[in-house]
Amino acid sequence: MRTRVLPTRRRGRGDTFGRATEGIARAMGTPWFLVGLTLFCGVWMVYNSTAPQAWRFDSAAIGFTALTLILSLQASYAAPLILLAQNRQDDRDRVQFEQDRQRAERNLADTEYLAREVVALRLAMRDMASKDFIRAELRALLEELDRRDADDAGFADEPSSATRG
Repeated sequence: MRTRVLPTRRRGRGDTFGRATEGIARAMGTPWFLVGLTLFCGVWMVYNSTAPQAWRFDSAAIGFTALTLILSLQASYAAPLILLAQNRQDDRDRVQFEQDRQRAERNLADTEYLAREVVALRLAMRDMASKDFIRAELRALLEELDRRDADDAGFADEPSSATRG
């Protein structure tokens, strides 16, 4: 028996990070994020330019170094998060493509089966009597029955040999 060095992961928990990265990447792609980031940078620059010198924490004279570092840090985390979310989307697209391909194969197989059944029904219908054929046969039988009735009626009108003599 093997012993495990690392504890096993519970199901569903391993996907939490992936869902979180997708949520962050999705939020970064919204206009509200861009507006918020722009407002944050604007407030930062206005505050550090107009506040009293003792209250400033980032100097405009050296190009807002702290703001630049914060934006660089945000960008350095944003890129991998976006790539992770994109990889997860690619995986979902791959699964969806496979399911679509399988569904298309089933549809093709069903269509081919139905086409064979239609051909078999057409062939069977050729061997079956049509309405016109049945009508013609019934008319012919009625005519034959009428002739027999007429012949039987003709024999009934003739005197029999027992009554003649």
